[in-house]
Amino acid sequence: MSQRDTLVHLFAGGCGGTVGAILTCPLEVVKTRLQSSSLTLYISEVQLNTMAGASVNRVVSPGPLHCLKVILEKEGPRSLFRGLGPNLVGVAPSRAIYFAAYSNCKEALNGVFDPDSTQVHMISAAMAGFTAITATNPIWLIKTRLQLDARNRGEKRMGAFECVRKVYQTDGLRGFYRGMSASYAGISETVIHFVIYESIKQKLLEYKIASTMENDEESVKEASDFVGMMLAAATSKTCATSIAYPHEVIRTRLREEGTKYRSFFQTLSLIVQEEGYGSLYRGLTTHLVRQIPNTAIMMATYELVVYLLNG
Repeated sequence: MSQRDTLVHLFAGGCGGTVGAILTCPLEVVKTRLQSSSLTLYISEVQLNTMAGASVNRVVSPGPLHCLKVILEKEGPRSLFRGLGPNLVGVAPSRAIYFAAYSNCKEALNGVFDPDSTQVHMISAAMAGFTAITATNPIWLIKTRLQLDARNRGEKRMGAFECVRKVYQTDGLRGFYRGMSASYAGISETVIHFVIYESIKQKLLEYKIASTMENDEESVKEASDFVGMMLAAATSKTCATSIAYPHEVIRTRLREEGTKYRSFFQTLSLIVQEEGYGSLYRGLTTHLVRQIPNTAIMMATYELVVYLLNG
């Protein structure tokens, strides 16, 4: 791959990630709040036990709409965009690094394995995910801390630089890498996503070629091709997210301020013991509602920018 091609993939990946992050930020905030262990995210329900003649308090997890309502009422609409600054700072380089690493790795592995085979896509996605996570974890930690900073209307909100200073004073440089083990575990989601995405993309391409050959036409990019890319991205991401979602909850818990969670497996065990297996999927609905359009927008933007820049 030439230097120009690498720059094209860097720019395209950055554009795709930025557009997706801006449009889906409110859902990201709601999802992070639902994943959190904060007591403010629970509803206390009073159930009357008529046979015993006593009331029983049952604490349950709220739904995404309730969480959204609470944020709007207590904190105001601006809180739905908490963490957008670090997100915008991080999403472009993160996606740019990811797509550039993925493309370069795939190019190199195509000379080792069968070109565009499942092995190539899996290893490329894993290496790209590892590279991007290692380089940008501090940014995502700050974003998560800001999204969890719930303050009432009128109260001074913590800014990104204040958050950086606070993390450093409390935990030092190591504090910026909390949750990275869960992010590494999440590489499995990325691998599954890209394997399915590339498989669907290949099928769509084969269908397109067969169709143009039958009609004796020249193959050109059409609007329907980008719709197909978006559907392929949405389908693959839904499957991958549903399988690997628990790492998201564990990562959020590890990034909480003053948390009792220390490592990946300790956090996993503690959540199951205290809250049950269902808590490992808290916020999944919101995550899917956010992630599907976000991934579709990101991948379609990426493919479009690569196509436009390559003529």
